[in-house]
This record gives sequence, C-alpha cells and structure tokens, in this order.
Amino acid sequence: MKPLILITNDDGYDSPGIRTLIDLLKKKGDVIVVAPLTHQSAMSHAITTLIPITYQEIEKTESYKEYSCKGTPVDCVKLALSELVERKPDLVVSGINHGSNSSTNVIYSGTMAAAIEGSVSGIPSLGISLQDNSLDADFTACVHYTELLVDKVLNGSWDKTICLNVNVPKAALNEIKGVKICRQSCGVWHEEFDKKENKEGNTDFMLGGWFEPDISDDKGDDYALSQNYVSVVPVQYDFTDHNMVTQLSKWND
Repeated sequence: MKPLILITNDDGYDSPGIRTLIDLLKKKGDVIVVAPLTHQSAMSHAITTLIPITYQEIEKTESYKEYSCKGTPVDCVKLALSELVERKPDLVVSGINHGSNSSTNVIYSGTMAAAIEGSVSGIPSLGISLQDNSLDADFTACVHYTELLVDKVLNGSWDKTICLNVNVPKAALNEIKGVKICRQSCGVWHEEFDKKENKEGNTDFMLGGWFEPDISDDKGDDYALSQNYVSVVPVQYDFTDHNMVTQLSKWND
C-alpha cells in the first residue's frame, strides 16, 4: 500500500509553495491536501471553537484529494484527521512556507503548528520553509532537500511523534553546502507598530518590525542558514523545561 501523505500550510491552498510541494509528494504516495482558504500566517496553534468550520472540495481522485478549509492551519489538520481521511496518514508535511521559520519564529508559525499537530496525533511530521518571502521564489533547492528528508522519514524507524522544522536558505542548489541537524536559535523580533487614526477617531495599530537572527551559536539553525546549510531542528510539543524540573524539585524539600 502506498503511504498516505497529508499536506497543509499557512499561506493558503493556492500559494506557489504548497502547489510545488503537492507536485513533489504526489510522486511519493497517495496525497490529501487540507489547507486554509485564506492566508493564515502567524496563527501559531490557534483553533476555531466559536464559529463553524467549513471546507470545500477542490479535487478528488482515487489517489489525490484536495480541500480548502475556512480555518487555521491546525483546524485543517484536525478536520482532516477526524473527518476527511479514510486511514491514518503516514506523514504530515506543512509548507512550503514563503519565508523562514527558524529560531523563535517556531512559536508564531502556523506552518510549524500544523506540523506539530500531526506529531501530537502520532504521525511523523515535517514543516518546510524557504528563506524567501516572494511569491515567485525559486523552489528548486527546497524541492531537492524536501524530497531527501521525506524519503528519510518515510523509510526510517522513528518515534511516531518526530517533528522536524526544516528551513532552506535562499540560494541556488549548487550553493547549498548540505544539511545540518541543529538546535533552535534565540533570534528575536523587534516590533514596530504603524499607528493610524481611524474614522471613529481611535488609533489603529498595525504590527510590523524586523527579525534579528542569532548567528552567535554555531550549533543553531540561524547560523546554519547564514552559512548556506539547510537547517533541521527536531521539535516537540512537550514544553516542559526538564532541567528546571530538577532544580525546582528542591522546593519540595
């Protein structure tokens, strides 16, 4: 039996990144796509509970099904696993995201939240991001390394909760030096709010700003990207600071 691969993203079902990913993964097995109807970047792990979630069938064949979902990236995964798949997927892949999700961006990323939701359900998952925000980005290198990593995960003996945060530098394929397994860097966002008075006389705040990568840690993903390596960070949904548990256990004495 062919593997079943669930694809989603946070840029919307019609973004160039997800269309590229679909074309690649159709070669790897049966595919079901459940992706947001509209742009859902920076939604993190948000879910919809106060209004109905709806979906629309885009295409349906024996080996390929595609749906757009009026919801968040995590809504898409939850809906797919509960209502739209006939068997449990062998792999969840979220992306290809337009823009990096390295470092602390993983906290905000809808792309990575969808991948993590797959791992919560015991399905090996990958979030794939390209360090290029443009809609006409060149995905050649990203496709090459995504295929390599998908093959490794599909054919490996892994804990079913494995989730990989994969970031590909903005570079030609022959300029990328390879893959580095990394830890999450500590880059930070410097927020800037654009303030404008609205017609009611109140002030509207539009969040903007710029990201400062942390390239001081040569084991971190920001550094790997700066050196033209594909960064791969294993992530988990267990937020427990296990070192701190040991330290705080003294409180019980």
